[in-house]
Amino acid sequence: YSKMGKRSRQRQKNQPAGRDNRDNRDDRDNGWGAGYADIVKENKLFEHYYKEQGLVPDGEFEQFMEAMREPLPATIRITGYKSHAKEILHCLKEKYFKDIQELDIDGQKMEAPQPLSWYPDEQAWHTNMSRKIIRKSPLLEKFHQFLVSETESGNISRQEAVSMIPPLLLKIESHHKILDMCAAPGSKTAQLIEMLHADMDVPFPEGFVIANDVDNKRCYLLVHQAKRLNSPCIMVVNHDASCIPTLKIDCSGEKDILFYDRILCDVPCSGDGTMRKNIDVWKKWTTSNSLHLHGLQLRIAVRGVEQLAVGGRMVYSTCSLNPIEDEAVIAALLEKSEGALELADSSADLPGLKWMPGVTSWKLMTKEGQWYSDWSDVPSSRHTQIRPTMFPPKDPEKRASMHLERCMRILPHHQNTGGFFVAVLVKKAPMPWNKRYPKTGGSPAAPTPTETPCLPERAVEEGEVGGPEGKVDGEAEEEVPKGASLSYTNFHLFLSPRPPAAKKMKLFGYKEDPFVFLTEDDPVFTTIQSFYDLSPDFPKLNVLTRTHEGKKRHLYMVSKELRNVLLNNSERMKVINTGVKVWSRNSDGEEFGCAFRLAQEGIYTLQPYIRSRIIRVSVEDIKVLLTQENPFLSKLEDDAHAQAKKMVMGSIVLKYIPNPNAPAEPQCPIQLCGWRGKTSIRAFVPLSFLVKWLVLFYITVFYGLTNLFH
Repeated sequence: YSKMGKRSRQRQKNQPAGRDNRDNRDDRDNGWGAGYADIVKENKLFEHYYKEQGLVPDGEFEQFMEAMREPLPATIRITGYKSHAKEILHCLKEKYFKDIQELDIDGQKMEAPQPLSWYPDEQAWHTNMSRKIIRKSPLLEKFHQFLVSETESGNISRQEAVSMIPPLLLKIESHHKILDMCAAPGSKTAQLIEMLHADMDVPFPEGFVIANDVDNKRCYLLVHQAKRLNSPCIMVVNHDASCIPTLKIDCSGEKDILFYDRILCDVPCSGDGTMRKNIDVWKKWTTSNSLHLHGLQLRIAVRGVEQLAVGGRMVYSTCSLNPIEDEAVIAALLEKSEGALELADSSADLPGLKWMPGVTSWKLMTKEGQWYSDWSDVPSSRHTQIRPTMFPPKDPEKRASMHLERCMRILPHHQNTGGFFVAVLVKKAPMPWNKRYPKTGGSPAAPTPTETPCLPERAVEEGEVGGPEGKVDGEAEEEVPKGASLSYTNFHLFLSPRPPAAKKMKLFGYKEDPFVFLTEDDPVFTTIQSFYDLSPDFPKLNVLTRTHEGKKRHLYMVSKELRNVLLNNSERMKVINTGVKVWSRNSDGEEFGCAFRLAQEGIYTLQPYIRSRIIRVSVEDIKVLLTQENPFLSKLEDDAHAQAKKMVMGSIVLKYIPNPNAPAEPQCPIQLCGWRGKTSIRAFVPLSFLVKWLVLFYITVFYGLTNLFH
């Protein structure tokens, strides 16, 4: 190993806990009383620093500190696409929340879970129940077990409330091309995918989500989260966000650069907003964490806005309250964008959410307690640690024009949450150092490239749009040359010096199988086409497999837009996973006319194109199919029984269409993969799907059922 490699890995190991803490907060057991009673929740330096910064309103500092010491409430978000999420909410309300409201423990009435007032459609809830309380009541224990099983099946995400905010502020529409720059573990990514699929009747939305993370192992956690939603419009990639490659797409036979309509830039941070959840932060907090992270955060944000289409929105967020990681990064971006970026006013976007406006002045403090109000006060010995971009803009007029008050800081004591910072940036023109003029389909006519400022030495090259590149997380920061002015030219050099001759990127981590697209005349389609009677508009070119040689075991599908990205960037990016499984090889099926059975994961993507092998089933049929291993055909109700009798053996779709005249029954469409045997029929459903449907049909889950379904 090289020294640089060792140092980089060592720094990654010793990096501030914020990022991991924030991610654990997203996905782990939040707010269930983690038993940290012995840890002293005191940090005098932290209190002194935030008192001086004046971020907390007058007279509220003690409340702020008290809230920081209190355990975080448990928050859950109902996941999945619209009608399914609505049905799960109905189940929660009817089956659990009503009973909890009437519960009495030790003479005290239990407070039922409450919806987050600012989250749309009551899809997010919070509760203050601790483990101690849960253990005292069989009903609460049952509720807790229900939450655990629902989290595992993907119906519920146990995600901190403030973590749900950034995707909502992006205002996602189904045609948007979205980049999630620092995506693991994936709770926010799941929200983005759900918003993309707001209309369940559209199997392939025009938009897509590219979810990136620098850590190879955490990318697989991201894959696990995304797979719960079974979308053909998600791709997981593994790159350093500060130099994520520019992707190419084919536009009417010509290569063009891919610019994103929406970017989520949820950067690594010191995580001092997570103290209620991550008790270690009390002990480890120091101002140097923010000073070390500022440069990386700025590089990631710059790389983000470069890849944003004109007219697009980027949300920058941290779970840190520190202005050095928050307003300082935004101010540096705005200053060097020369009017290309604007802070959006999001004050009316989430009615009910309480937040503090961003600040326009702040100071720096070293870990020894030394304060600096201006870059000119910083001794040269500190120039490697403290940067000019960490200070507020000097010119009052320029500072006012930035509208930093449009940033949003969420304080824990205002709404019983963690601490958080979020800012919404809108791109009005290309960045000054970019030659190309990206624009969204719906944006007004753009000026020609000659009308926009650009850096002559920074042409758009293969694999870059100009901007930070080559630096890896944890490398030493370069010093600002003495006396250098921070014009946009020097600003670029300051962020990342131009590297020596380009080298092929080395890819570490697990080796991925190739993504091989099938041709329209691939022999595999011959039997599939006739057996399932695929409609003429079935997009055969969107089908891929993960092997060049031998028999194809599984077939996957991606949207047309992601296919375009994959085909044009195979050497440029490291793809960890994409596509949704639609068929799996089944040797038994060959004798019945088709060697491929339907896969449950991709049934909602595939079913609109299937014109045969579909059996309409009732609520009672579903209950039989989910609770009996191999019921005889005669166990089905007459209508389904008659349909099944007409079919030859093999893979089938079991389709439940809700009856609006029977409100007691589930009101969301359900499609299950099944198998029509000689005299019996079965649901061919993975365990996670099984649990999901059992809950919707109010069927008690017995452990014995886990052996029935694979």
